[in-house]
Amino acid sequence: MYCRPRPTAVLPAVVHPTQCCVNHNFANVIVPHVHPSHTTTVNHTNYQHQHHFPHSQSVVNEVTSSDIGPVPGPPPPPTTGFGPGFGPGFGPGVRPRPGFY
Repeated sequence: MYCRPRPTAVLPAVVHPTQCCVNHNFANVIVPHVHPSHTTTVNHTNYQHQHHFPHSQSVVNEVTSSDIGPVPGPPPPPTTGFGPGFGPGFGPGVRPRPGFY
């Protein structure tokens, strides 16, 4: 025999609490920070003054001779040893001053 299906009962809907989902969206934002710096190069020049005091030296030997009274025999030889033309001050060890002539 054929039976008719019974009507399906429809019950009221059961409403559950809402389940919340959160989506996080991130965006990178660039914030420029400028930190300036400065370098100063100082070049130092030091002048060293060198003082020079050139000095020269000369020696003069003076020889005098005097005859008092009669001298027996020939006259004495010259004391400079250089012969005629060389007067006093030109004996051994004498150096003329630079720029003297």
